[in-house]
Amino acid sequence: MNKLFNILVLLSVIASLTTSCSVTKSLKPGQKLYIGSDVDLKRYDSSKIVNKELQEELKSLIRPRPNSRVLGVPYKLMIYNAIGEPKKKDGFWARMRNKYGEAPVVISDAALEKNRQILGNRLENRGYFKNTVLLDSVVKDKKLKAKYTALLGEQYTFREYNFETDSSQIGNDIEDVAKRMPERRKGNAYSLETITRDRERIDDRLKQRGYYYFNPDYLLAFVDSTVGNHQVDVDVKIKPSTPEKALQQYRIRDIYVFTNYDIKTDTTYYIDAARLNSMNNTDTAQHLHIIDPDRNFRTVVFDRTLGFKPGDLYNRSAHSLALNRLTNLGTFKFVRANFQEVDTVSTGGNWLNTFYFLTPAQKKSIRFEVSGFVKSNNSNGAELSVNWRHRNLLKGAEKFTARAYGSVEQQVMKGIKNIGTRKIGGEMSLEIPRLLGRFSWDTSNAFLPKTLISAGYERFIRTDQYSLNSFNANYAYIWKPTVNKEHKLDVVNFVYVRPSNIDSNFQKRLDTSVILRRSLEQQFILGSIHNFTYNTQALPNRRRHNFYLNTNLDVAGNILGLATGANIREDKEKHIFKTPFSQYIRGEVDFRHYLRFSNTLNLASRAIVGAGYAYGNSYTLPFVKSFFAGGPNDIRAFMIRSLGPGSYYAGNPRLNRIYVGDQPGEMKIEFNTEIRKKFANIFEFAFFIDAGNTWLLREDSTRPGGKISSNFLKEFAIGAGPGIRLDLSILLLRLDVGIPVRGPVHGENRFDWHFKRMEWEWLKNNWVWNISIGYPF
Repeated sequence: MNKLFNILVLLSVIASLTTSCSVTKSLKPGQKLYIGSDVDLKRYDSSKIVNKELQEELKSLIRPRPNSRVLGVPYKLMIYNAIGEPKKKDGFWARMRNKYGEAPVVISDAALEKNRQILGNRLENRGYFKNTVLLDSVVKDKKLKAKYTALLGEQYTFREYNFETDSSQIGNDIEDVAKRMPERRKGNAYSLETITRDRERIDDRLKQRGYYYFNPDYLLAFVDSTVGNHQVDVDVKIKPSTPEKALQQYRIRDIYVFTNYDIKTDTTYYIDAARLNSMNNTDTAQHLHIIDPDRNFRTVVFDRTLGFKPGDLYNRSAHSLALNRLTNLGTFKFVRANFQEVDTVSTGGNWLNTFYFLTPAQKKSIRFEVSGFVKSNNSNGAELSVNWRHRNLLKGAEKFTARAYGSVEQQVMKGIKNIGTRKIGGEMSLEIPRLLGRFSWDTSNAFLPKTLISAGYERFIRTDQYSLNSFNANYAYIWKPTVNKEHKLDVVNFVYVRPSNIDSNFQKRLDTSVILRRSLEQQFILGSIHNFTYNTQALPNRRRHNFYLNTNLDVAGNILGLATGANIREDKEKHIFKTPFSQYIRGEVDFRHYLRFSNTLNLASRAIVGAGYAYGNSYTLPFVKSFFAGGPNDIRAFMIRSLGPGSYYAGNPRLNRIYVGDQPGEMKIEFNTEIRKKFANIFEFAFFIDAGNTWLLREDSTRPGGKISSNFLKEFAIGAGPGIRLDLSILLLRLDVGIPVRGPVHGENRFDWHFKRMEWEWLKNNWVWNISIGYPF
């Protein structure tokens, strides 16, 4: 199918080159191919108005859209024309044309006039009450292009912005929630959208105060544009025909939670059955009813997920909060809520009964995954994993996950012995939707605080060299104060690594290489980690500027160090399980900025600063806690984890020089920026520049030039290059080509500007292909 599609594209391109009217050949007599519209804004005195935002807004209103184009070529229309009219309407060629082609877009005089009226109406809504929109069209070679010229008068502004209310409760509440709006609106440009948003804002605030039946349409805005000096007065008042119950506050009476709701059954059946007490239910409090016939859930599940308590005023935020929290538990497949007014004759006052209908998700599931990968260090491999999940292990919406996996990887590099690795391991985790212990970090959003308990084991086998056995365990709390802020506190983080089966020939290499020896050290880490994330893109938005911040503080071995009096510099190295425990402090900050120029053009930038210091029972940071540079998500012009530290050069494997990868550092500074341009819907082009390096805080005689000094800025490695991405919605495939602009070299000069001697042979030996999934940052 793909081959055939390529042939069709080729035919359409050939046809377009040989026939100048190919894009119009399928038009019927009298039809014109619509190729787009221009919008100009001018004042009545013909001086140009520079208002690109308004110009773009008007252009976005014009319909229909012209045919899709890539680099100015209407490729879908060419495919449509190349296939022509199929003989069979439901045949193969018809399906191909409908799937990959696009019929010519034509436009009628009536549609052009309607667009003109829409533009004029939008200008009035933006305060240009005195405007004239002129329409002109140009036809050439059966192609039509429209031009709209808007002649504008002075834009009107708000003079007075008043809310007319009475002394009733709702009148007082409207006056209270709207008291700052008049001051904010005076002098601003008139906009119907502003008035509409204000009505919705008042309605939302009233919903927070119990006015369940109120609606923004019950607020009328009267606009008087005759007050002079291009100003308007706005009077907002409640519509006289507003229903009486929309003006009343309502409270919550009975709350019913149905934990086994069948979406195929009418909710009325559940409501009636609950009222008649014909269903098994458990009253956890007065007026609170948990309907759980099979006793699948403990009441603790609903203690903090329900937004309302009996007697509370209705509140839209509490309503949404409960729905979001119940959904985010991951235990229920469908969640919905109904409210019914209670008979006021028998109860007195204004009351609502609340009904939550919960459809459980599949309690247990198993998933098999097979994946393949390619790394920039010429390694290829595959992984097979089996995942088993239980979504309600202890009847408190706890999610238990068990995973077993195995992988094989082979590194093929010219001039170096091929190295194979094998991994086999397993891990278990239990996620509890509340904080265990005496903690009360509450959140005001849809995300409940969580306790996460996990443990795992992995056996790493490097063929003909060594094996590593690693154990890890973690006890952590996760909470989100707001939607875009998240904290994770690893109260206890445990890592134990033990090498075994070291080959005698490889042992000789360990004896002569500090880096290799450090990567295979026995490790015992017991500490705590705090991670904070702030992300303005947690909720989709169209802001021009977005930000991401991640901070990480990792402290290990302090309690053990104090308890044992460990001090390696005084020959007081202490051991746990016959292994010296690590003692260090490590911090890292990752800051990112995303600048949006348009829907298809963005600039992404990142800065990383981190450092770690070992003391007490340790000379150096554990290998797994060190900083590394180079790779597809780092400085892309250098192979993964091969750069630095400082001006130290570990060799180039493509030139058959001595090469030792995985170069650890104790400090890292990195800057990245890339421009991203989308085209053809699923393709994106990028050009990037990366700069940075790692350094040591102490001298290392085996890696000269690695310690940071006052000349560290001169030791920045720089790489640049193009990239292309394929956005398939469910995943993004990325190919970046990194070219070293400046980097470590052998010889007296610590760095060299490689672009000064750019040659094909040099480029072939130094560029790096980076194939990955997802954006680098």
